Amino acid sequence: MLKTYPAIAADRGVTRQVLSDHKDLMIVSFKFEAGAEGALHNHPHVQSTFVRSGKFRFTLGEEQIEVGPGDSFIIPSEATHGCVCLESGELIDSFTPRRDDFL
Repeated sequence: MLKTYPAIAADRGVTRQVLSDHKDLMIVSFKFEAGAEGALHNHPHVQSTFVRSGKFRFTLGEEQIEVGPGDSFIIPSEATHGCVCLESGELIDSFTPRRDDFL
């Protein structure tokens, strides 16, 4: 069954839209305005992030990396992470298992 989810305001300058979900996997689009932030946080899910567009500075634990279109990386379970959007863009995140808090 194909299900459509609305885009919602996640944080200031950030919208979130669940693209697809299953109990074991979820795909989510995050659109950021330049200067918007994803606050430092952690969660039990393993996360894969793909940069569809824009430029971002990510904090992963003690490390900072800058990423742009086409870059991707894995965030392990419980790893503290967050980002600052340097140029407006979109991140496509996959979570396993699904993030029920996004539904």
